[in-house]
Formats: sequence, structure tokens, C-alpha cells
Amino acid sequence: MSEQFEVRGPHEEALEHGGHHAHASPGDARDPFAGRVAVMTAVLATVGAVFAYQGGSTEGLALFYKNEAAIRKTEAANQWSYYQAKGEKQNLAELGAALSPPESKANAKFAADIAKYAQQKTEIRAHAEALEKTVLEADTASERQLHMHHRWAQATTLTQVAISLAAITLLTRRRWLLWGAAATAGAGVLVGIAAACGV
Repeated sequence: MSEQFEVRGPHEEALEHGGHHAHASPGDARDPFAGRVAVMTAVLATVGAVFAYQGGSTEGLALFYKNEAAIRKTEAANQWSYYQAKGEKQNLAELGAALSPPESKANAKFAADIAKYAQQKTEIRAHAEALEKTVLEADTASERQLHMHHRWAQATTLTQVAISLAAITLLTRRRWLLWGAAATAGAGVLVGIAAACGV
């Protein structure tokens, strides 16, 4: 007979209904706050992923330009070494011309060599200076990309902090934390816009 009749206390009723509310899904109509925070978190995660991708891209470009500058700097150094070698050959030809009789075949050959080395040095110097200009351009491009990378990294960090604040908001149900998350996310978006504009 005790199996058919059950006496329930008021606390059991409250616990049972509280348990049903605790298992409500975030998108449930009974909990619009959780649904809004979840959507905000999803949007922030997407924006943060874009910021992180852009940060990685600009870091890769900065490394590319820095590598390009190093390669061109080595080429310029090689050209300057070549220029110096031609200068030494020209000096030897000038010495030979000074030591040989003025009207001799040797003197004429030395004079021709002097002119040839002077012409070659002019071309080599122009090429080396052009390479040095390329080095400066690549270094400048690398610095610009690295600056943009830092901006993207700042935007990503602010977005991640906003996501963390949104998660804490969902756990604590503190609306002021939601405003903090929104403000941090807004700051992240502004920094991301600055990065996109190259500022």
C-alpha cells in the first residue's frame, strides 16, 4: 500500500523544478540572457579568428621582407667586394703605366686596362647602390608589416579577453561584466580596424 501513496515535501518540489531549469539550453526561451551571451561569444570567436589569421599573415610578410633584405644585403656586399677587386686591378694598371715607358705597347695596354677597370667599377658601383636601395625598401616593408602584426596581435588579445569576460558573465549572471566584455570587444574591433588601415 505504501507503493501507491507518496507524500512529497515542499523542498522536493522546489528541487525538482530547479533541476529542470538548470538543464535548460542556453538558447531556450526561458533564458534569453544566456542565448545573447552565447551569440556574442560566437561572433567574438569568429572576429578573433580573422584577427589571428591577419596577424599570422603580416608576421609571415615581415619575415619574408626581412629575408629579402638580408639576401640583397649579401649581394650588395659581394658587389662591393668585386668593386674593390677591380679598384686594385686599376691601381696595379696605373702603377704599370707609371713604370713603363710612355710610348711603349705596355704603357698603351696599361692605359686601356685603366679605362676598362674604371668603366667596370662605375657599373659595379651602380649595381651595388641599387641593391642597397632595395635593402632599405625591404627593411622598411618588413618594419611596416611587423607594426601591423603587433596591431593584429593586440586586437586578437582584446577579443580573447572579451570572450573570457563573456564566459564569466554567463557563469555569474552579472550584467556589468557583459558591458565590460562588450567594451573590451569594441576596443579590439577598433584596434583591428586600425591594423587594417595600417595605422
